[in-house]
Amino acid sequence: MRGPNYWSVKHPKIIVLKIALGEYYRVLTNTIPGFPERLEAMFPEMYEHRAAEGVEGGFFKAVHEGTTISHVVEHVALELQKLGGMDCGFGRTAPAPDDGSDYVIFSYEEERAGEYAAKAAVRITETLLKKTKYNVQRDIDKLHEIREAEHIGPSTYSIVAEAVSRNIPYIRLNRNYLIQLGYGVNQQRIQATMTCRTALFAAELAGDKNATKAMLDEAGVPVPRGTTVYDATGLKQAVAELDYPLVTKPLDGNHGKGATIHIKSWKEALKGFNDAQKYSEAVIVEQFIQGFDFRLLVINKKFVAAAKRTPAMVVGDGVSTIQELIDQVNSDPRRGVGHEKVLTKIKVDKQTNAILRDKELTVKSILPPGEVLFLKSTANISTGGTATDVTDMIDPYNVLMAERIAGIIGLDVCGIDVMTTDIAIPLNEARGAVLEVNAAPGFRMHISPTDGLPRNVAEPVIDMLFPRGCPSRIPIIAVTGTNGKTTTTRLTAHIIKSGGYQVGFTTTDGIYIQDRLLEKGDTTGARSTEFVLKDPTVNFAVLECARGGMLRSGLGFHHCDVGIVTNVAADHLGLRDINTLEDMARVKAVVPRTVSPDGYAILNADDDLVYAMGKEVSSRIAFFSLDENNPRIAKHIAKGGLAAVLENGYISIFKNSYKVRVDRVADIPLTFGGRARFNIENVLAATLAAYVSHIPVDDIKTALRTFIPSPAKTPGRMNLFRFPNFEVLVDYAHNPAGLKAIGEFLNSTHPTRKVGIIAGVGDRRDEDTMELGRIAGELFDEIIIRQDNDLRGGNPEEIVRLLTQGIQYAGEREIKVIPEEMRAIAYALENATRDSFICIFSEQISEAIKVVENFRVTQDQRILVD
Repeated sequence: MRGPNYWSVKHPKIIVLKIALGEYYRVLTNTIPGFPERLEAMFPEMYEHRAAEGVEGGFFKAVHEGTTISHVVEHVALELQKLGGMDCGFGRTAPAPDDGSDYVIFSYEEERAGEYAAKAAVRITETLLKKTKYNVQRDIDKLHEIREAEHIGPSTYSIVAEAVSRNIPYIRLNRNYLIQLGYGVNQQRIQATMTCRTALFAAELAGDKNATKAMLDEAGVPVPRGTTVYDATGLKQAVAELDYPLVTKPLDGNHGKGATIHIKSWKEALKGFNDAQKYSEAVIVEQFIQGFDFRLLVINKKFVAAAKRTPAMVVGDGVSTIQELIDQVNSDPRRGVGHEKVLTKIKVDKQTNAILRDKELTVKSILPPGEVLFLKSTANISTGGTATDVTDMIDPYNVLMAERIAGIIGLDVCGIDVMTTDIAIPLNEARGAVLEVNAAPGFRMHISPTDGLPRNVAEPVIDMLFPRGCPSRIPIIAVTGTNGKTTTTRLTAHIIKSGGYQVGFTTTDGIYIQDRLLEKGDTTGARSTEFVLKDPTVNFAVLECARGGMLRSGLGFHHCDVGIVTNVAADHLGLRDINTLEDMARVKAVVPRTVSPDGYAILNADDDLVYAMGKEVSSRIAFFSLDENNPRIAKHIAKGGLAAVLENGYISIFKNSYKVRVDRVADIPLTFGGRARFNIENVLAATLAAYVSHIPVDDIKTALRTFIPSPAKTPGRMNLFRFPNFEVLVDYAHNPAGLKAIGEFLNSTHPTRKVGIIAGVGDRRDEDTMELGRIAGELFDEIIIRQDNDLRGGNPEEIVRLLTQGIQYAGEREIKVIPEEMRAIAYALENATRDSFICIFSEQISEAIKVVENFRVTQDQRILVD
């Protein structure tokens, strides 16, 4: 799950694992000899798990006293992730509807790591049950690997965390750490610590070390003397001109790659030159400035932090080898693999080995007591270095210098590397120098220094991108329910657009940005939601949220401003363990439960299951009803609530003791003169959503009158075609509740003969397919059974049998089986009798509409000829 979901609204990022327990179903851990001891031996760190006891050791206590195997899988999955550098925390288990299985639910930081931990936890638990050997370290190493590949770095994460603390949403745009903060027109973007406001020319200038140094030199900033060389001859000339000690580094390098410091001989100079050329043909050779390495950070033209950086090092004790000293340093719990912790473990690499060789040492050498050995040539935290915060020590001259440098180069986020003996002394007096300027400086040394005060350097970044009072979100209206959600979504989007907004909306037939269809298909899941929220032209989103998407991956947003639930009826029951109407209601309730406290859950007061959702929400509630005398409405209004009702032939809003009439139902095209009562419900819901979104009532009325149902505006939703002698309705209705709604409309038309073209699919329960047939039998005089292209695993003969059996409950009906949908439609049209009404319940809406329209053209041509 990637968003609020059926299992948890509070914890959007969870793995839902269904386990067939087999012989271990309902077997408790205390009945399995030696199991608790084997678990403790394999995961001693799991002592910290509190479980239901709420104290350390609580889980182990539960294992000894007796808990389920699924509970063990849950805690192993969480512990594996923690050992892999991802402390997730949330987990629970629940029985599955079918005997012999349980659900295990646990949180994750990185999706791929969560999936891996789920499968590994099952393998490990089986191993513990069977008393076989297992290499847990291999799984931990794999999880470390996944984390390093997938997890955003500490610098980016600090900015994201600051944004989240201010209720600013974020979307990860790609795997290269490009992050969108905010939604729609209010979005800003970051990559590492570069922002969408970082000027390209400034970043390129900072990357050109020679040009940077020249500009700073002209501006009176102390910089080391140096030159750029391309070969050994140029290197000799540079050495002769500058003299030792020297520094070599690639012209366009970063993070200290290819840099060599404190060069004191030609041999060292040549080696440093060759190392630098691995990254850049052009190599900078410059004076080595004595002192300590400092990083100054300027954000939005203001100095915010300074840190003293020390390369990875060990101190001799006269007893331990260098490798043992490194191991001692790496045992610090603050050190981890890559970026998982505030410090990185020291790794003996080529650079370390080269330093040791130059000093005629190996990792087996023993250093004298107190001797300091630097293991890297640069002070980067990512290679095991340490940082000490010195923000409060920096001299005002150096603060001004840093802010001037950021302005000279033109960077909004600027890291300045300084070498000096004392940062508390003006740089020019201490004979220090600015070594280089960084366009994407790391924040890790400031947010988690080894020593000193941590600095929230992400705060000024967010202040810059989103000044106080500046919006980061766009309004979101989310629509769910069994029937009517697409029509409600389209109508709501139309009203909001009429209010002057640039609307993006999703439906079962596509994604629309400002009324343009940009992606066709059933687009009611999280990915489609993000499509709209990522669009930089959209300032209002209306999102249809279907059952399937919520069960597959959850919602694509954490909070919405308005959540509509149209109704709950029998459809798709038996899929994904949603077996009852109550189960389905819990799925649909995810939407109103995500409404912000100051937003509105808009609920159908005529539907018992939808009305009950009001008890679970933390937002304000507005109800709608076709019955102005509904006691639920009266009770809600008496408490000062808000509602929309069908009142004396009008769409009216009840607010406190006041009544606002919006428009006469008969004048709203979508209601077909008031005959389509199910569409009146959709109008009520959409009217309320627009009203609480501050659209003026007059604008709502105008929009309701200009929303004309048609194949173009509402494809597959009450598309009515009138022929000289008969009428045709094309609709997507595909469940019993949908057919009943169409039946109410049909009963108001009084045709002489009613013909229905229906179909069933294989992923419905037998009783649902038979119920569909029964309702069709009650509605139609003649029924044509067709087949969907995708039977979803069903047997065509069995589906026809079930539908036929259901139809026959209503008595004898004329039944034809024409599997191919377009042939079935053509047959019905060609054999239509006078004053008949043909209902086409279609899977291929656009193709069905084409067949009907082409038939109408043919009919018109025949009339002209006659």
